This record gives sequence, structure tokens and C-alpha cells, in this order.
Amino acid sequence: MSPFGTTVMSTAASLREKIENRTAVIGIVGLGYVGLPLAKAVLDGGYPVLGYDIDQRKIDALKAGRSYIEHLGHDFFKGLAANQKFAATANPAELAKADAILLCVPTPLGTHREPDLTYVLESTKMVAKVLRKGQLVVLESTTYPGTTRDEMLPILEKTGLRSGEDFFLAFSPEREDPGSPGRSAALIPKLVGGVDATSGDLAEGLYSRVVRKVHRVSSAEVAESAKLLENIYRCVNIALVNEMKTVLTALGIDVWEVIDAAATKPFGFQAFYPGPGLGGHCIPIDPFYLTWKARAVGQATRFIELAGEVNTAMPHWVIDRCMRALNEDRKSLRGSKVLVMGIAYKKNIDDPRESPAAEIIELLLDSGAEVSYHDPHLPQFPPMRKHRLELRSTELTAKAISDADLVLIVTDHDAVNYDLIGEHAKLIVDTRNAMQRVARVRGRLVKS
Repeated sequence: MSPFGTTVMSTAASLREKIENRTAVIGIVGLGYVGLPLAKAVLDGGYPVLGYDIDQRKIDALKAGRSYIEHLGHDFFKGLAANQKFAATANPAELAKADAILLCVPTPLGTHREPDLTYVLESTKMVAKVLRKGQLVVLESTTYPGTTRDEMLPILEKTGLRSGEDFFLAFSPEREDPGSPGRSAALIPKLVGGVDATSGDLAEGLYSRVVRKVHRVSSAEVAESAKLLENIYRCVNIALVNEMKTVLTALGIDVWEVIDAAATKPFGFQAFYPGPGLGGHCIPIDPFYLTWKARAVGQATRFIELAGEVNTAMPHWVIDRCMRALNEDRKSLRGSKVLVMGIAYKKNIDDPRESPAAEIIELLLDSGAEVSYHDPHLPQFPPMRKHRLELRSTELTAKAISDADLVLIVTDHDAVNYDLIGEHAKLIVDTRNAMQRVARVRGRLVKS
């Protein structure tokens, strides 16, 4: 017999039956880089999906089958528009129709690197207005341990409904890897942790019918912590290899060759690669969610904070390398023409979130350089959280390359003609080892 009594069993059992029969309507809040791939996975799993976003332009684009995230492809958006089981709305009242509501909203940092839960809390308040018995609410946004239970739960229970009895609450972190083939939302294993056992059971039941593999953990806090560990692991190892890069460069040793050599060891080593700084919504931000929470309980996170310092210093190191490279040509950075290759945070996508390119370009402009950029995926520099740059992508021509005093490779998109750069650039500073694919480089190449 259920410890919650027959009413609980009937509420949970009713939702479980809808999940098992695939008649449950799944609401997804936030139709961006996380929410849209998840919507596709849920649809492919056989469920009707109700997508919600505050941005009416996204809703209009979805209904018209127009793409607004390049790497997902036009067929992705056309398929959603044609799917009779998919509906999109900017009206939050429509979420009352959903049996499960999955929150895929941003969790940025504040001005002092403190967690900014504005989107999570406002979305939770929005859900609370339509919350009814028998609904499952799941947070997918990366956050610090305790957010689901300590921040969301009280808001939802202000309705008078009780978690684990009337409604159900869980955490299941997104694990998106935009632009990487073979890593669709349905193929990446999913962590699931509930604020109570029944909530965990229901969330596991839903996701197990949507993704290839689900790993159930004992609580929402474990799932929240695991997501942070995944990203902190990457952050720390990228910081390590970035620091190795600065040391080996001073010693005249090619860090890229060193990494390739170390990677031949079949155990105990995983290759990470240096770059001009961290980008994306996860790695530059998520570690500081844990450092903030650690301070709240009197614990220090020196290792994580040191990694953050190393990584955030990389754009300045790149500028120093540019200055030194130009000095060897008896030129100053001030007044030099710099062509920046790539402004997305990683190759082959149109996502500029937290891209180090933004800070690098601002540092170049502050130093008096004349800056242009080329990015086949981002024709215009979009407004960013901390940066506003009025720039448009320059066509990559022999003249544009030869006119530049320096070509600075920040993002190594595959669609770029590196042979053309090698043929016509006077000076190249390469932060991604992109020029390794070029047989001939006429000018001077500086690996950075």
C-alpha cells in the first residue's frame, strides 16, 4: 500500500497511465538550444508536445517552419511545423493543458558571478498559476544543488497543492552538445532525480520512453550536483591545458604536438585542447554556481576558482600574442587591420553565447586595432549579455585576407577556406591549430 494513501496512488497512477500510453501532453518551456531538441525527442517518443516561449517571434517562426537555430537545419523546423502533435504558444495559460512541464530556461551569472535564477523562478511562478493535480514539473536548467527543492518547491506549494501527492517535481539536467553529429537529445543518457520517490518514478517513466538510456539517482540534489561536476571537470581540464600552453609556448614547444603524443596512452589520459578562452552557456558559467553555493555553507573551492581565473585570462593572453607577433613585423597593434576568423563559441554552429571572440574583439578595439570578422554561420554580431558590437561578417576573399595585417583564428569552422588564408595572409595567429590542415602557408604562422 502506498504511504501516501489511495488518493496519492490514484493521482500518480493516473499520470503514470498517461505516460505509459503516451497520451500525456508534454509542455516544454523555452524553445531554444535546449528546448527544441528535447521537443523533437519527445515527439519522436510518441507524445504530443506543447511548446511555450515568451518570444512571439519564435512561435511565429515555428508555425511557419522557419529556422532560427542554424545547426538544427531547415528540415528540423519544417518537420515541427508539419507535425500534428506539435503546437507552439506564447500564452502561458495554455500550459494548463500539459500533463508534464519541462523547464528549459537560461541560468546565467549576475554581475558578480553569482547565480541568477530569475528565469527559473519566473518560469516556476508562471507554472504555479496553471498548476493542477496530476502534473509533473521537471527543471532541466543547470543550477546549484538545492534549487529544485529549496527554490521551486515552495513556489509551487503556495498553490495549496502538495508535492509527491497532488503534483510531482524532479530535476533532469540537459546535456546538449550543439552541432555534434550523433549526439541528439534522444541519444544522450539522461539523469533523473525527484524531490520524492514518486516524482522520481514518474520522471524516469517519461524520459525512459524518450531517450535511449536513463540513469536514476536518489534525489534532485544528486542530479543537480552531477551536472555541475560534468561541466567543472571540463572547465578544470581546459584550464590545465591552457596553462600548459602558456608554459610550453614560452619554452618553444608545440602544445598541440604534446597533446597528440600524450593521447597515444590508452589509459589514464583524456585529451583536452587549448583555446582562446571558454564559451557556451555551460562551461564559463556553471562552475560558479557551485562556488557560490559552497561559500553559503562555509566551504572553499580554490581549485575551481583557479581554473576559472586561468580560462578567463586567455583572451588577454591572445591579445599579448597578437601584439608580439605584430611587433616582429615592426607594427603596432594600434592602427593594424585585424581579421578575426569565427565568433561562435565552438566550430560549425551559430551560437555565440559567452564566446571569447566578443572579449577578444573588444580588447582589439580598445587597443586601437581596426577589426573585421568572418563567420559563415553568423552574418551579424548579435547582441550579447555583456557585449554590443556593431559588426557584420566580411566576405572571405583574397583581398580581405591580404589587406589584413593579422588574421586571428578564434573559431575553426570547417566551412572556412583555410587554404585561401594560407595563400594570402601576411601573418596568422592561430588559437585552434586550424592551419595544420593546410599544406602551404606563405606568410608567418604563430600558434597561440
